[in-house]
Amino acid sequence: MKYTRRNENGELMQILWVKIISHIAIGLFIFIVIILSFGTIGAGERGILLRFGAVQDKVLGEGLYFKIPFAQSVKRIDIKTQKQETQALSYSQDLQTIDAKVALNYHISADKANKLWQEIGEDYADRIINPTIQEVVKAITAQFTAQQLIEERPKVKELMKNMASERLQKSHIIMDDFSIMNFDFSDEYEKAIEAKQVAQQDAIKAERILEKMKIEAEQAIAEAKGKAEAIRIESEALRNNPQVLELRALEKWNGVLPQVTGGAIPFINIK
Repeated sequence: MKYTRRNENGELMQILWVKIISHIAIGLFIFIVIILSFGTIGAGERGILLRFGAVQDKVLGEGLYFKIPFAQSVKRIDIKTQKQETQALSYSQDLQTIDAKVALNYHISADKANKLWQEIGEDYADRIINPTIQEVVKAITAQFTAQQLIEERPKVKELMKNMASERLQKSHIIMDDFSIMNFDFSDEYEKAIEAKQVAQQDAIKAERILEKMKIEAEQAIAEAKGKAEAIRIESEALRNNPQVLELRALEKWNGVLPQVTGGAIPFINIK
Protein backbone atom coordinates (compact mmCIF):
# COMPACT_ATOMS: atom_id res chain seq x y z
CA MET A 1 0.00 0.00 0.00
CA LYS A 2 2.77 2.40 0.87
CA TYR A 3 4.53 1.70 -2.44
CA THR A 4 1.32 2.24 -4.33
CA ARG A 5 0.76 5.60 -2.64
CA ARG A 6 4.29 6.69 -3.31
CA ASN A 7 3.91 5.74 -6.94
CA GLU A 8 0.68 7.70 -7.21
CA ASN A 9 2.25 10.75 -5.55
CA GLY A 10 5.18 10.60 -7.99
CA GLU A 11 2.89 10.41 -10.95
CA LEU A 12 0.87 13.31 -9.59
CA MET A 13 4.05 15.38 -9.22
CA GLN A 14 5.13 14.52 -12.72
CA ILE A 15 1.74 15.47 -14.09
CA LEU A 16 1.87 18.73 -12.13
CA TRP A 17 5.32 19.60 -13.43
CA VAL A 18 4.28 18.77 -16.98
CA LYS A 19 1.29 21.10 -16.65
CA ILE A 20 3.46 23.87 -15.22
CA ILE A 21 6.04 23.53 -17.99
CA SER A 22 3.29 23.40 -20.62
CA HIS A 23 1.70 26.59 -19.28
CA ILE A 24 5.08 28.32 -19.23
CA ALA A 25 5.82 27.21 -22.78
CA ILE A 26 2.41 28.34 -23.99
CA GLY A 27 2.79 31.68 -22.22
CA LEU A 28 6.27 32.14 -23.65
CA PHE A 29 5.03 31.28 -27.13
CA ILE A 30 2.18 33.77 -26.81
CA PHE A 31 4.63 36.42 -25.58
CA ILE A 32 6.95 35.78 -28.54
CA VAL A 33 4.04 35.92 -30.97
CA ILE A 34 2.94 39.26 -29.52
CA ILE A 35 6.48 40.63 -29.70
CA LEU A 36 6.86 39.47 -33.32
CA SER A 37 3.49 40.93 -34.28
CA PHE A 38 4.50 44.53 -33.70
CA GLY A 39 7.32 46.78 -34.77
CA THR A 40 8.18 50.41 -35.49
CA ILE A 41 9.31 52.36 -38.54
CA GLY A 42 11.75 55.19 -37.80
CA ALA A 43 11.66 58.78 -39.01
CA GLY A 44 12.64 59.13 -42.67
CA GLU A 45 11.98 55.45 -43.35
CA ARG A 46 9.32 53.30 -44.97
CA GLY A 47 8.49 49.65 -44.36
CA ILE A 48 8.26 47.09 -47.18
CA LEU A 49 5.75 44.44 -46.14
CA LEU A 50 6.60 40.91 -47.34
CA ARG A 51 4.33 37.87 -47.10
CA PHE A 52 6.31 34.65 -47.48
CA GLY A 53 8.90 36.73 -49.35
CA ALA A 54 6.44 38.38 -51.78
CA VAL A 55 6.23 42.18 -51.79
CA GLN A 56 2.81 43.50 -50.78
CA ASP A 57 1.09 46.62 -52.11
CA LYS A 58 0.99 48.27 -48.72
CA VAL A 59 3.86 50.58 -47.73
CA LEU A 60 4.23 51.03 -43.98
CA GLY A 61 4.69 54.59 -42.75
CA GLU A 62 6.52 55.91 -39.72
CA GLY A 63 5.43 54.63 -36.30
CA LEU A 64 3.96 51.37 -34.99
CA TYR A 65 2.83 48.58 -37.33
CA PHE A 66 1.29 45.11 -37.02
CA LYS A 67 2.18 41.98 -38.99
CA ILE A 68 1.37 38.30 -38.92
CA PRO A 69 4.29 36.47 -37.27
CA PHE A 70 6.18 33.87 -39.31
CA ALA A 71 4.05 34.71 -42.38
CA GLN A 72 4.93 38.35 -42.83
CA SER A 73 8.17 40.30 -42.49
CA VAL A 74 9.13 43.97 -42.89
CA LYS A 75 12.16 45.47 -44.65
CA ARG A 76 13.03 49.07 -43.84
CA ILE A 77 14.16 51.45 -46.57
CA ASP A 78 15.60 54.96 -46.14
CA ILE A 79 13.69 57.71 -47.98
CA LYS A 80 15.74 60.66 -46.68
CA THR A 81 17.87 62.68 -49.10
CA GLN A 82 21.11 60.87 -49.84
CA LYS A 83 24.27 61.78 -51.75
CA GLN A 84 25.92 59.70 -54.45
CA GLU A 85 29.24 60.47 -56.19
CA THR A 86 30.03 58.80 -59.50
CA GLN A 87 33.11 58.69 -61.74
CA ALA A 88 32.54 58.54 -65.48
CA LEU A 89 35.07 58.22 -68.30
CA SER A 90 33.82 59.74 -71.56
CA TYR A 91 34.88 61.51 -74.77
CA SER A 92 34.07 64.95 -76.10
CA GLN A 93 32.86 65.73 -79.61
CA ASP A 94 36.45 66.42 -80.67
CA LEU A 95 37.54 63.08 -79.15
CA GLN A 96 39.22 64.47 -76.05
CA THR A 97 39.33 62.08 -73.08
CA ILE A 98 37.29 63.32 -70.12
CA ASP A 99 37.39 61.93 -66.60
CA ALA A 100 34.27 63.41 -64.99
CA LYS A 101 33.20 63.31 -61.37
CA VAL A 102 29.58 64.19 -60.62
CA ALA A 103 27.46 64.19 -57.48
CA LEU A 104 23.71 64.01 -57.01
CA ASN A 105 21.33 64.29 -54.10
CA TYR A 106 18.29 62.01 -54.34
CA HIS A 107 15.58 60.30 -52.33
CA ILE A 108 13.33 57.29 -52.81
CA SER A 109 9.71 57.99 -53.75
CA ALA A 110 7.90 57.27 -50.47
CA ASP A 111 4.74 55.75 -51.98
CA LYS A 112 6.74 53.69 -54.50
CA ALA A 113 9.30 52.23 -52.09
CA ASN A 114 7.75 48.75 -52.41
CA LYS A 115 8.02 48.92 -56.22
CA LEU A 116 11.69 49.87 -55.98
CA TRP A 117 12.33 46.93 -53.66
CA GLN A 118 10.38 44.57 -55.89
CA GLU A 119 11.93 45.66 -59.20
CA ILE A 120 15.50 46.49 -58.18
CA GLY A 121 16.20 45.46 -54.61
CA GLU A 122 18.31 46.90 -51.86
CA ASP A 123 21.44 47.61 -53.96
CA TYR A 124 19.70 50.17 -56.19
CA ALA A 125 22.67 52.59 -56.01
CA ASP A 126 25.02 50.16 -57.77
CA ARG A 127 22.42 48.69 -60.08
CA ILE A 128 20.60 51.86 -61.18
CA ILE A 129 22.10 55.17 -60.05
CA ASN A 130 25.78 54.71 -60.97
CA PRO A 131 25.14 53.14 -64.42
CA THR A 132 22.52 55.79 -65.25
CA ILE A 133 24.83 58.67 -64.35
CA GLN A 134 27.69 57.18 -66.37
CA GLU A 135 25.45 56.81 -69.44
CA VAL A 136 24.16 60.37 -69.06
CA VAL A 137 27.66 61.85 -68.78
CA LYS A 138 28.80 59.99 -71.90
CA ALA A 139 25.72 61.02 -73.88
CA ILE A 140 25.96 64.72 -73.01
CA THR A 141 29.73 65.22 -73.26
CA ALA A 142 29.69 63.69 -76.74
CA GLN A 143 27.56 66.66 -77.88
CA PHE A 144 30.20 69.28 -76.97
CA THR A 145 33.83 69.94 -77.74
CA ALA A 146 36.27 70.01 -74.85
CA GLN A 147 36.44 73.80 -75.04
CA GLN A 148 32.64 74.06 -74.97
CA LEU A 149 32.46 71.77 -71.94
CA ILE A 150 34.62 74.29 -70.10
CA GLU A 151 32.95 77.46 -71.36
CA GLU A 152 29.34 76.18 -71.26
CA ARG A 153 29.50 74.22 -68.03
CA PRO A 154 26.14 75.49 -66.63
CA LYS A 155 24.36 74.39 -69.81
CA VAL A 156 26.09 70.99 -69.73
CA LYS A 157 25.09 70.54 -66.08
CA GLU A 158 21.45 71.37 -66.80
CA LEU A 159 21.28 68.88 -69.68
CA MET A 160 22.81 66.13 -67.55
CA LYS A 161 20.49 66.90 -64.65
CA ASN A 162 17.34 66.76 -66.80
CA MET A 163 18.31 63.53 -68.53
CA ALA A 164 19.37 61.80 -65.30
CA SER A 165 16.24 62.94 -63.48
CA GLU A 166 13.97 61.59 -66.21
CA ARG A 167 15.68 58.20 -66.25
CA LEU A 168 15.92 57.76 -62.48
CA GLN A 169 12.29 58.73 -61.97
CA LYS A 170 11.28 55.64 -63.95
CA SER A 171 12.94 53.60 -61.19
CA HIS A 172 11.11 55.55 -58.44
CA ILE A 173 14.19 57.60 -57.54
CA ILE A 174 13.67 61.37 -57.26
CA MET A 175 16.64 63.66 -57.94
CA ASP A 176 16.96 66.70 -55.67
CA ASP A 177 20.17 68.24 -57.01
CA PHE A 178 22.97 67.57 -59.48
CA SER A 179 26.47 69.03 -59.73
CA ILE A 180 29.59 68.53 -61.81
CA MET A 181 32.44 68.29 -59.33
CA ASN A 182 35.24 68.08 -61.88
CA PHE A 183 36.18 67.68 -65.53
CA ASP A 184 39.69 66.25 -65.96
CA PHE A 185 41.30 66.26 -69.41
CA SER A 186 44.52 64.70 -70.67
CA ASP A 187 47.82 66.37 -69.69
CA GLU A 188 48.51 67.35 -73.31
CA TYR A 189 45.14 69.07 -73.67
CA GLU A 190 45.46 70.90 -70.36
CA LYS A 191 48.90 72.18 -71.43
CA ALA A 192 47.42 73.33 -74.74
CA ILE A 193 44.63 75.15 -72.90
CA GLU A 194 47.14 76.81 -70.61
CA ALA A 195 49.26 77.93 -73.58
CA LYS A 196 46.17 79.27 -75.33
CA GLN A 197 45.13 81.22 -72.24
CA VAL A 198 48.62 82.74 -71.97
CA ALA A 199 48.52 83.70 -75.67
CA GLN A 200 45.08 85.26 -75.22
CA GLN A 201 46.27 87.25 -72.22
CA ASP A 202 49.33 88.46 -74.17
CA ALA A 203 47.12 89.45 -77.09
CA ILE A 204 44.80 91.38 -74.78
CA LYS A 205 47.78 93.10 -73.18
CA ALA A 206 49.23 94.03 -76.59
CA GLU A 207 45.83 95.29 -77.73
CA ARG A 208 45.56 97.49 -74.65
CA ILE A 209 49.06 98.90 -75.25
CA LEU A 210 48.20 99.60 -78.88
CA GLU A 211 44.97 101.27 -77.86
CA LYS A 212 46.83 103.42 -75.35
CA MET A 213 49.38 104.45 -77.99
CA LYS A 214 46.57 105.25 -80.40
CA ILE A 215 44.85 107.43 -77.82
CA GLU A 216 48.10 109.23 -76.96
CA ALA A 217 48.79 109.82 -80.68
CA GLU A 218 45.30 111.20 -81.18
CA GLN A 219 45.77 113.46 -78.18
CA ALA A 220 49.15 114.69 -79.55
CA ILE A 221 47.57 115.37 -82.96
CA ALA A 222 44.71 117.21 -81.35
CA GLU A 223 47.13 119.24 -79.26
CA ALA A 224 49.25 120.09 -82.33
CA LYS A 225 46.18 121.08 -84.28
CA GLY A 226 45.11 123.27 -81.40
CA LYS A 227 48.48 125.02 -81.27
CA ALA A 228 48.56 125.46 -85.03
CA GLU A 229 45.08 126.93 -84.98
CA ALA A 230 46.08 129.28 -82.17
CA ILE A 231 49.14 130.45 -84.12
CA ARG A 232 47.04 130.95 -87.24
CA ILE A 233 44.49 133.04 -85.37
CA GLU A 234 47.23 135.09 -83.72
CA SER A 235 49.02 135.68 -87.01
CA GLU A 236 45.83 136.79 -88.66
CA ALA A 237 45.10 139.12 -85.76
CA LEU A 238 48.55 140.69 -86.02
CA ARG A 239 48.17 141.24 -89.72
CA ASN A 240 44.88 142.98 -89.23
CA ASN A 241 45.98 144.96 -86.13
CA PRO A 242 49.69 146.02 -86.16
CA GLN A 243 49.12 148.06 -83.01
CA VAL A 244 48.90 144.82 -81.03
CA LEU A 245 52.71 144.49 -81.20
CA GLU A 246 53.16 147.94 -79.72
CA LEU A 247 50.64 147.13 -76.99
CA ARG A 248 52.46 143.96 -76.03
CA ALA A 249 55.80 145.80 -75.97
CA LEU A 250 54.34 148.42 -73.65
CA GLU A 251 52.96 145.71 -71.41
CA LYS A 252 56.48 144.29 -71.02
CA TRP A 253 58.26 147.74 -70.70
CA ASN A 254 59.54 148.49 -67.21
CA GLY A 255 59.17 152.26 -67.63
CA VAL A 256 62.89 153.09 -67.79
CA LEU A 257 63.87 155.22 -70.72
CA PRO A 258 67.16 154.56 -72.45
CA GLN A 259 70.03 156.97 -71.59
CA VAL A 260 70.86 157.57 -75.24
CA THR A 261 68.14 157.82 -77.80
CA GLY A 262 67.90 158.81 -81.37
CA GLY A 263 65.37 161.48 -80.54
CA ALA A 264 62.39 159.15 -80.22
CA ILE A 265 60.92 157.27 -77.30
CA PRO A 266 60.87 153.53 -78.00
CA PHE A 267 57.50 151.82 -78.55
CA ILE A 268 55.61 155.15 -78.62
CA ASN A 269 54.13 156.36 -81.83
CA ILE A 270 53.53 160.06 -81.36
CA LYS A 271 51.03 160.11 -84.17
